[in-house]
Amino acid sequence: MNVRDQEHALNGPPGAASGAADRARDGAPAVTTPQVLLSAQRFRVETVYRADAAGNVRQREVVRHPGAVTIVPLVADQHVCLIRNYRVAVARTLIELPAGTLEPPEDPQVTAARELQEETGYRAGQLTPIHAFYLSPGILDERMHLYLATQLTPGEARREAGEEIENLIVPWPQAIQWVRTGTIEDAKTIVGLLLCEALRRDGRLPAA
Repeated sequence: MNVRDQEHALNGPPGAASGAADRARDGAPAVTTPQVLLSAQRFRVETVYRADAAGNVRQREVVRHPGAVTIVPLVADQHVCLIRNYRVAVARTLIELPAGTLEPPEDPQVTAARELQEETGYRAGQLTPIHAFYLSPGILDERMHLYLATQLTPGEARREAGEEIENLIVPWPQAIQWVRTGTIEDAKTIVGLLLCEALRRDGRLPAA
């Protein structure tokens, strides 16, 4: 079946799309209920249908995710606590900021405090929201909430079984240099460090 035939099969008879029920957030008609292809522990994959401006119905496969947090822990004014984290998906150990998945209806700041302690052992006296952003909106609706953690108190990490994580405390300039040289490849870590570096250069980054 070619693309035109596929679209006709989805559209049905002329005028079918115009009778769609609920409207999406930006006003375009939602053609039918999404179909769940896969339900996993932390996400699900759906086929969603959407009518374009010409009335043609398109289908996309998207990943639904509850969202996540990532934390920039300032150990001192000139040092940051990164982690080495083995990632099964890429079969490599990456240098990252600590992070974790939201557990709705939990507030992201509560998640950030918990994940920081579980992954690094540090407790934050202050968590400052910096930004929130979509990681890969072409296929994924995960929204990442970025926090700066200051006034840290060290403690014992409580990592989940199977996690291969170790703390990596480095001078702040070195962390930024690793972004520039490609040593750091994790997207949320690149975003978090560069956003905080911009605030630091503007004199708006809270002290550790």
